[in-house]
Amino acid sequence: MAGKQFPSLAHARPASPRGLLAGASLLLLVLLAASYFLLLSPSSPGLASPSSGSAADTAFLISLDRFLASPRPSSASSAASPGDLDAAIRAEEEARIYGDPGGAWPAAAGPLRVYVYEMPSKFTYDLLRLFRDSYRETTNLTSNGSPVHRLVEQHSIDYWLWADLIAPESQRLLKNVIRVRRQEEADIFYVPFFTTISYFLLEKQECKALYREALKWVTDQPAWQRSEGRDHVIPVHHPWSFKSVRRFVKKAIWLLPDMDSTGNWYKPGQVYLEKDVILPYVPNVDLCDSKCVSETQSRRSTLLFFRGRLRRNAGGKIRSKLVTELKDAEGIVIEEGTAGAEGKAAAQNGMRKSLFCLNPAGDTPSSARLFDAIVSGCIPVIISDELELPFEGILDYRKVNLFLSQYLMCIFFLIPHVLVRFC
Repeated sequence: MAGKQFPSLAHARPASPRGLLAGASLLLLVLLAASYFLLLSPSSPGLASPSSGSAADTAFLISLDRFLASPRPSSASSAASPGDLDAAIRAEEEARIYGDPGGAWPAAAGPLRVYVYEMPSKFTYDLLRLFRDSYRETTNLTSNGSPVHRLVEQHSIDYWLWADLIAPESQRLLKNVIRVRRQEEADIFYVPFFTTISYFLLEKQECKALYREALKWVTDQPAWQRSEGRDHVIPVHHPWSFKSVRRFVKKAIWLLPDMDSTGNWYKPGQVYLEKDVILPYVPNVDLCDSKCVSETQSRRSTLLFFRGRLRRNAGGKIRSKLVTELKDAEGIVIEEGTAGAEGKAAAQNGMRKSLFCLNPAGDTPSSARLFDAIVSGCIPVIISDELELPFEGILDYRKVNLFLSQYLMCIFFLIPHVLVRFC
């Protein structure tokens, strides 16, 4: 399975208490992202309802409009040089480790502390505006027939993370991660560059030029030079985003949609589970909550359902073989998918009528269909040798499989505070 073969750490720099804390407490940042999974559904109660019935009025757009209309937060401070930062961090760490000099025990560990870089607008706000302003006019499709704006939303976890991290403390949804204004106080550093939006909405050469500018800006920062990026978090949530400069930031913590060991999407040594974090895709269908699951339980007459592209490249070639083997089997529905509102409705209705949902690999090992199945109350059947599931290094998925075999749909690994019973 991908990510299991780690590069040699024999010559790695010894871990400092600061580095160990950052690595261990990164889970808190992950849980922040995971909790947003519930909010990313257009029908989410956590966000305002659309003002009209237009299909374009999604929770993502509503949130983005409000975000861009609100005043920008105040600027964060920065350190003068790596040497000055070293001295400040040492003093800060000693205070945190030893606490009160007269005490007998170290100070208790607190929440994960994140320093959020304030990058130039061309890397952040300008890209968000570009997406918002072009969303309703975007008619071009990707090679697989999906609208470009749909793929941007599908990989929008970087927006939800950043928007919450820089929001006023009273407006933030979760409190287990705090933003700090001084670099010496930080456990990790968040780089809020929207790599996916730039990849999809800019011309190829313009995008590469912006990637190079972002790379120079980040690597010029004193904190990056001090650690070579080991305590920096970079969202790379589309398999093609930031691709031309990835080799220069391979020591940083990447936020990924999956982890591919074949070399098709990530070069060997760039990604591995010891440092990187796999986050869920944003689902393409609406959330089927506990009430919905209860109502659809008796109507789940289809044993196994799949709707999507039946021919894909790379690992996705398994799809055509599955069609050959299963197309005439009783209780199984396998059909070609279509883009647009009608395609979404057909997929959503099919999943809500099915006990199991087939989840074969696509061009990449993972597929948003996995999370579409989960939020539809349909048990996903994963067919992908290379797939690494979100938080796989932390959660024991064998226990999850035990629940599923008893028709208990537990999605706590994506939404920590929601359990949906399916039996």
